[in-house]
Amino acid sequence: MTESNPENERRNQSESETTTGSGGRDKLDTTTAIPEQSETLRALLIEDNPGDARLIEEMLRDTEELAQRVSSSESAEQTPEIIRESRLADGLETFEQSAVDVVLLDLNLPDSQGLETLETVSEASDTTPIVVLTGLRDQQVGIQAIQQGAQDFLVKDEVTSELLVRTIHHAIERARQEHERRRQREQLEAINRLNDIGHDIIHAVITTETRAELEQRVCDRLTASDGYRFAWIGEVNPGSDDIVPKAAAGVENGYLEAVEISADEGEPTGQGPAGTAIRTGTVQVANNVDSDPEFEPWREEAESRGYRSSASIPIIHEDLIYGVLNVYSSSPRAFTAPETQILARIGDTIAHAITAIERRDALVSDAVIELEFRLEEMVPELVALTDTESWTISIKQLIRGDEALLAYGTAQDISQEAFEEAIERSEGVTAVRFLSVKRDEFEFELVIPAAASLFEAIATHGGRVESATIADSEFRFVVELPRGRDTRQMIELIKDHRDDATYLAQRTTERSERDDSGSGGSGAGRRMMGVLEDDLTEKQRAALETAYFAGYFDWPRESTGEEIADRLGIAPATFNQHLRTAERKFFDSALGE
Repeated sequence: MTESNPENERRNQSESETTTGSGGRDKLDTTTAIPEQSETLRALLIEDNPGDARLIEEMLRDTEELAQRVSSSESAEQTPEIIRESRLADGLETFEQSAVDVVLLDLNLPDSQGLETLETVSEASDTTPIVVLTGLRDQQVGIQAIQQGAQDFLVKDEVTSELLVRTIHHAIERARQEHERRRQREQLEAINRLNDIGHDIIHAVITTETRAELEQRVCDRLTASDGYRFAWIGEVNPGSDDIVPKAAAGVENGYLEAVEISADEGEPTGQGPAGTAIRTGTVQVANNVDSDPEFEPWREEAESRGYRSSASIPIIHEDLIYGVLNVYSSSPRAFTAPETQILARIGDTIAHAITAIERRDALVSDAVIELEFRLEEMVPELVALTDTESWTISIKQLIRGDEALLAYGTAQDISQEAFEEAIERSEGVTAVRFLSVKRDEFEFELVIPAAASLFEAIATHGGRVESATIADSEFRFVVELPRGRDTRQMIELIKDHRDDATYLAQRTTERSERDDSGSGGSGAGRRMMGVLEDDLTEKQRAALETAYFAGYFDWPRESTGEEIADRLGIAPATFNQHLRTAERKFFDSALGE
């Protein structure tokens, strides 16, 4: 039965229970609890008079009532354990090394006199109840001792076994109640402080213009109060699963440079609160950095900077994972259940704000995200053509037909015969047509059934293959995503479909930078893209794009309507209907105003 000794308190505080979080996932419970009692009541008696000490010991040994009063366990041992020391220094040493429930203290010891003795013991722990032992002439001193923090006092010449048991019981119970009141008061103060922080963050959401500014202001506000020592926001690096910092504030001292944190469950650095929060979508808490096993990879670095507990709050909106907010405190078990609920709401607020910022930016900007990949086993016969020669094959457009993928591109410095022979050896390409042939290059159309499922999956998840290139013995392609989409999800999707896929790079690009006509950034250019992406059906867009890249609009025509319909797997009349409808929508947008 222990709640007094600091070492014992730290040991009990490190024990974490689990409760079911949102979505049925487990998250760490953060409810602060008074340390559980052991089955044996332990009393530290600091008394230099052998006769008085023996009398107290005999009174406690003879009673069977004390343990039953103090402990709620039916299996509690009936005889209290008494540890006796005759000097204050020895008593303090024992107090530091052993967990005790109550201290019986004589104020006049060989190495300490009067109320200074009480002050010294009280400083060792403010949670362990102290009962002062006095002589008949020192009753006034006993009263002063209560005023200075002792739970009670006993006059040695008047003490009886019943009085001793009752006094110890009441002292322990009062100390426990005081501890609970103090805990509740501190929790209320923490909740009020966090609510104030939440209101300030909501104000920051309204007034900030960029995501970077918002994330920095969140970290600054969290660490502006005394409640939190350090805060940072990180996001997952799409290519490596590493969680990289985006904003930080507070006592950092190189912590983020010294540690590695991952979202990969298979890595030791991915099993901590931050990685688990991203994977589960629930707040994760390390109640005690000193002992919680999930904090093992970072314990030394965290302890050296005074971090004793931490909370990791996922920043997620619908299926978009923006990152994780990490908050550190200098106190163990600093994050109670009510606090984590408020922090979870703050995480939701940040996620909604980032979504709003991304959508606002998308309305006024042509910026898109590009993800570049390499495929090791895609059309190896064409890739082999670039092994020894400085030949380049560029695919400018990929269009999904009913059963295959149509690829339109150009080949530079490659003979038409070598290109056609490579296609004939290839199992992934079923047909080739040459649309135009010049001296140093030619345009072609390929039918690639093997790649249809991959590019179908990319389109289903909001992406499009912007281009592909075969050069220097590599097949590379670029996937375009709207800003704000979860790039990590797209990377995982492509790797799931192709074992030979390697993620290479991510970049943000303005559409106008890639527009050869220079009109991509104009109002007319944005209207054209809006028609293409929003107004046309999938079949209308496929008909229009195939007609354009197959040379249907050239003069003389590179492809007839029948040839294009055959490639798309539809009747010529159906192709003509889709094409005319798409043309009318484009003309309405361009000329209707």
